[in-house]
Amino acid sequence: MLLKIENFGLAAFFLMTFLGAVTLSTRAQTSEKQDLETALRLASLLREARAVIGSQQDVINDPKGGDKGLTGDFVLDIARERYIEVNEVSPLYDGQDPREATLIAAQMTAIREVMADNQTTINSEGIAFKGFVPAVFARLVNERFYQLVGDQAVVKVTAPPHLVRNRKALPDEWETGIITDRLASEDWPKNDIFAAEAAFGNQSAFRVLVPEYYSEGCTACHGGPKGEIDVTGYPKEGGKIGDLGGVISISLLR
Repeated sequence: MLLKIENFGLAAFFLMTFLGAVTLSTRAQTSEKQDLETALRLASLLREARAVIGSQQDVINDPKGGDKGLTGDFVLDIARERYIEVNEVSPLYDGQDPREATLIAAQMTAIREVMADNQTTINSEGIAFKGFVPAVFARLVNERFYQLVGDQAVVKVTAPPHLVRNRKALPDEWETGIITDRLASEDWPKNDIFAAEAAFGNQSAFRVLVPEYYSEGCTACHGGPKGEIDVTGYPKEGGKIGDLGGVISISLLR
């Protein structure tokens, strides 16, 4: 059975109530509701943790060096508070769907391990720019997450192909089609996600694409003037606030 779910508004992004409006058979409805809930919660925790890294750039890039206290638990404590504000539930809680709990726990482990692995970089002395930016953090977390549970789920931050800086983040054929034909089209409602049953490689999967748009903080690297080299060494894309700049792709494998 092919299920396509589209046009979820921003308010629906983190609310459970809209899920009941999806008309499916009772059995399929329960499965797809849970898959969508799990995918959005994985996206939510990643976004909140990434936002913490963004807010700590001055600390990370402080050339004084020394232990800055930016541990995995530090990141998760702040991310958890923000996650609860948005989702009205803790990332892990009693009665949680077992697979969701497994995946969220793995994502939290990935965050802790990425922060542990990068302490030398974060705490190094005499370097004013460490390169440990939110995009790098998210990529490393997603790679570690894949090592932990790649047979169950894959999370990737991708973008329209012409905006992808790291080839590891290039969208696959299915992602490219949806991004180009749907998310990047002028008539696609801003902040709406796309979800559907679709193949992931040779496996069937429930796949969710969450669009992300440039904010003021993004334009320092991705804004103008187009072609100017930014602090990370890449040419700026000339993006404007509100432009589609990225997509969180979640694939829950069957």
